[in-house]
Amino acid sequence: MQKRHLIQFPQNWSDDLNQNETYFYLIQGNERQKIRFHDYDAIYKIPGLYEQLFYDRLKCQSPNKVSEILRAAVAQTQEAFTELRVLDLGAGNGMMGEAMKKFGVARLVGADIIPEAETSLQRDRPGMYDAYYVADFCNLNKQTEDDIASWSLNCLTTVAALGFGDIPPSAFFKAFNLIQDQGWVAFNIKETFLDNQDQSGFSRAIRELIFSDYLNLYHMERYRHRLSIEGKPLYYFAVAGRKNNDVGPDFLKQLA
Repeated sequence: MQKRHLIQFPQNWSDDLNQNETYFYLIQGNERQKIRFHDYDAIYKIPGLYEQLFYDRLKCQSPNKVSEILRAAVAQTQEAFTELRVLDLGAGNGMMGEAMKKFGVARLVGADIIPEAETSLQRDRPGMYDAYYVADFCNLNKQTEDDIASWSLNCLTTVAALGFGDIPPSAFFKAFNLIQDQGWVAFNIKETFLDNQDQSGFSRAIRELIFSDYLNLYHMERYRHRLSIEGKPLYYFAVAGRKNNDVGPDFLKQLA
């Protein structure tokens, strides 16, 4: 049985903090360690902490939701979900991979920028992915890029990793361009990032992509991603579509 951890949320929470600045305390004996929600390297080092925090305590349902809407999108065609060769960008410790495996996929390739993600994956979900790359997609070396391309990927998934600096737009579009034309793309994004009032580079990039010729939109659904530490619902959009062609440098330049 997985060890249960003593997690404590701050009592005097400030609404001025952004979602990526949220933190909690991990109580271990007489020690109280402050950890931000996005300090994934620290969280992954502790077995079971990620799942207990985000899935047990805060009821995150994004891996299941995104995999389900991708399955619904593919079902609109004559193709089989089981023929997907997936690149899971920002794979972390394999929660999205686990959700995709339930429906069956031909190949599952994971990628994350921090080595602690792969370490926790091998510890908690060994064999989940056919291959796993620890790599910076903003500075992908040719050998790694060639290795990833050799899988002939026809699907890209990214869950709970877009919009807070975890995966910059250039990294996402690099992964987008690594999958085949007419391949599938599925991701989630916080609802406020699709608001026209948000003029940040990432927000504009995703809005432009969704309604561009690069992506044929199949399914877009607002849903409850998880709860906040106050117990309030945090809403995201789950998006599934089909890639038409690679994103060119002109598209990225106009977003700069």
